[in-house]
Amino acid sequence: MIKHMVLRALNFFLKKVMSREKYARRLGVTIGANCNIATLEFGSEPYLITIGNRVQVTNNVKFITHTGGWVFRSRNPKFDAFGKILIHDNVYIGNNSIILPGVEIGQNVIVGAGSVVTKSIPQNSVVGGNPARIITSVDELETRMRRYDLSTKLLSPQEKRRYLLQLSDEQFIRK
Repeated sequence: MIKHMVLRALNFFLKKVMSREKYARRLGVTIGANCNIATLEFGSEPYLITIGNRVQVTNNVKFITHTGGWVFRSRNPKFDAFGKILIHDNVYIGNNSIILPGVEIGQNVIVGAGSVVTKSIPQNSVVGGNPARIITSVDELETRMRRYDLSTKLLSPQEKRRYLLQLSDEQFIRK
């Protein structure tokens, strides 16, 4: 009991002081190069999660690697079922998305914020919703978004603020 409490306290402390990527690696998540990890939610079997190169996992994304085995344990007390999660290269996963067991996300995919990914996603897709469905291709989205490209990525935060605040409303995305 004391050992369990000490481990929980250590884990809580490490969540606060380590980078999110380093914390995920410590849990057993396999992470490629040039990733940006902003979540701490890797479920109870983080070692079943593989993340490729150039992947951005934003705030509050949850990875779930187990099923609802609890329901079956009245008949089979040892019941447990799991699914690995594989994220290929060059993927963006939007805030508050949930990735379920057994899902494979192909290369060059955008997962919209708040999506619940229940099935594998083919490469070059943009998906969103609950359950997540293909909305368009990455190439089609890029073509549509070009008119909104403001090329601010290399500006300092102050320069970016000044620039954005002086633009007309027509230069921003509107829904």
